[in-house]
Amino acid sequence: MGDRNLNVKKNMSFKNNLKLIICGTDTDVGKTLISSFFVRGLQSFYWKPIQSGIDTETDSQSILRLSGIQKKKILKEAYIFKKPVSPHWAAEIDGKKIDLNLLNLPSIDGSLVVETAGGLMVPITRNFLQIDQIRKWDLPVIIVCRSSLGTLNHTLLTIEALKKRNIKILGLIINGEKHFDNPKTLREFSKLPIIAEFPRLSNIDKNNLDRLWQELNIEKNLASIIN
Repeated sequence: MGDRNLNVKKNMSFKNNLKLIICGTDTDVGKTLISSFFVRGLQSFYWKPIQSGIDTETDSQSILRLSGIQKKKILKEAYIFKKPVSPHWAAEIDGKKIDLNLLNLPSIDGSLVVETAGGLMVPITRNFLQIDQIRKWDLPVIIVCRSSLGTLNHTLLTIEALKKRNIKILGLIINGEKHFDNPKTLREFSKLPIIAEFPRLSNIDKNNLDRLWQELNIEKNLASIIN
């Protein structure tokens, strides 16, 4: 029994130093919500290197509000642009030039969730795509995809692009109302684990995120993938 408990603790210790990237199959697919979910569950640092567009709050401010994490764990963006458009164009509109050196991963002691801006093929500059930066970071990726119509094409194309560049994929988070076939089809064609089917929430706060973290067995699912 003692050895079994030791193995469980060892398997779960990954969360203390897990560093990963949350990317989406499209814009407004729920990356920030899912990022807050993992930031809360892992008690990790959070970094959104490029923020394109500000509505009522930045994504970093949303993470702080939703996750209830300590403010010191929200790392400062490298760039914040006014317009909700692709980073390369947003920078040009604001009269700025993106220095790729400022997108190097921060050195931190602990787990880290990095949220990308938009989809994989979004240009960061006129000759550098988001997926190029993801490959440069060399961290495993969790893909956030919709549960609804259109997700099969978008998600499988996203997976193909990552695999072609030998970027490690931890698995999928399917976000939205439950679909009775799409998860099965995505699993069969991608050969990737579905970490969770994330339901629609009428109230998003740290208590509901904590509840879902337990109900969806996220730590156990991640441990089985990583170990």
